[in-house]
Amino acid sequence: MAVWTITSRDTLPAVVGFVAYGLLLALVWVRLAAPDVALTEAAIGSGITGGLLLGASARLRATEAPATGETPGMTLRVAAAVLCALVAAGLAAIVVLFPEPAPTLAPQVAANMAATGLGNPVTAVLMAYRAIDTLLETVVLLLALLGTWSLAPDRIWGGFPGVRHDADPHGLLTFIAQFLAPVGILVGIHIFWVGSVAPGGEFQAATILAAMWILATMAGLVDAPPVSRRRLRILLVAGPAVFFAIGLAGLAMAGAFLAYPAPYAKLLILMIEIPVTLSIAATLALLVAGPPQRAPPR
Repeated sequence: MAVWTITSRDTLPAVVGFVAYGLLLALVWVRLAAPDVALTEAAIGSGITGGLLLGASARLRATEAPATGETPGMTLRVAAAVLCALVAAGLAAIVVLFPEPAPTLAPQVAANMAATGLGNPVTAVLMAYRAIDTLLETVVLLLALLGTWSLAPDRIWGGFPGVRHDADPHGLLTFIAQFLAPVGILVGIHIFWVGSVAPGGEFQAATILAAMWILATMAGLVDAPPVSRRRLRILLVAGPAVFFAIGLAGLAMAGAFLAYPAPYAKLLILMIEIPVTLSIAATLALLVAGPPQRAPPR
């Protein structure tokens, strides 16, 4: 599937192969007893990213025919082949030459996980031991959205992203959206809530919530908000802002940035995760919607 994805000359088959490849990887992670990674791969790696690539494929359709007619020179082909071979050899060397036993901090995490009040080691690592990485991920998503919005022409800056879909009261998509969206929201809340003790968490839950909003907009039940709306912008920055504020508070409460005092660790992590989940959900949904394409409201 990976070979099919990189050798296809048409963007749509390549994107379909990429999505299928991501779903196969999710099954691999399940077999490796890593359900958290499998959920993330299926939701973000294959789901949201696949949707973004499908949108890019549609926008490139007009220029695809001339591009497919071009044939790269032999020098470029050889250089690409050599580079791919070197990368593959490097990855193989890392796997083969890995020390035995493999270096790990898992015992230290297990020994100190009780101080976080969390039962899921993945959530504990993401929100406590590597919280700075999680904070930066939320910031990177926000910067990606700003980059997407910047593609809009000046005359429609601050307007509505995507096209407006009119709801068909008797359409199948409308029925599916009306039926599935409430169920999906409940599933997203459940995935978020159990993330402290079982596979799940804010990123997986945010992706499900974003997917339900995308489904509702595609069915015409709701419209995308204008990017100039103040409440929308507050929602987008609330997650990283709260995360950073609690991290600064850790300097006074626990002596380090993004450190939590043991009696309040779980409460503080929950206070971070709720706005972060909502911010990520809004960011992912707006990334799929694309840059503003309709004039701003007056």
